[in-house]
Amino acid sequence: MDCKLYQKRLILAIGTLLLTIGIQAQSNQQWRDSLNAINQLIARSPYSTSLHLRKAAFNLELQQWEFAVDEYKTVLRHDEQNLTALYYRAYAYLHLRRYDLAKNDYNDILLVKPTNLEARLGLAYVYQLMGKRQDALDLLSIVVEQHPDSVSGFVARAALETDMQRYDAALYDWEQAIRLDPANTDYQLSRIDVLIRLGRKETARRELEELSGRGVNQGALREYILRTKK
Repeated sequence: MDCKLYQKRLILAIGTLLLTIGIQAQSNQQWRDSLNAINQLIARSPYSTSLHLRKAAFNLELQQWEFAVDEYKTVLRHDEQNLTALYYRAYAYLHLRRYDLAKNDYNDILLVKPTNLEARLGLAYVYQLMGKRQDALDLLSIVVEQHPDSVSGFVARAALETDMQRYDAALYDWEQAIRLDPANTDYQLSRIDVLIRLGRKETARRELEELSGRGVNQGALREYILRTKK
């Protein structure tokens, strides 16, 4: 629940950023063809920041993490505060398990944009991967304070609190996430999970019945129903 949730959030953020620079869904071979084409363009315009960013994005799509890092380094040599390059490079560093370097890139983003949501979520994820869960929790509390209308902060903090067995706090954060996104079944099931952990099984059963009445797939509910009976 914890690390996987953070990773999904980061992947979603990366996907959104990819769309902002005009990248479309392609097959693996099409990505390679695009990469060859962009290399030819770079050969003619070696100092084009936009071309290097596009090439690096193709490298990311092909999971060529080292090549992506090299491209972002090229961009950052000419533009030290290029936030797109810093953000993507941190993402590549995460895949390479170079957590200190990813942390540095997220921090550099925050020096320029102290309230950047994606950078703070990314940094919190890095802290967790480094075993610094309290630092991650403190950072997520800042996220919630700065972005009270963003569901991502509450979800990330709730997941970490659940992992740290701080169930009362997690319950509050799941409730806030549901308030902001009431149609999200995953958040409701996560809240039910915490209710069960707190021993409030009767409340959990009632909420499971409500979800069942709303047509939620029984397979998704079965595990929770069984846990309320133990």
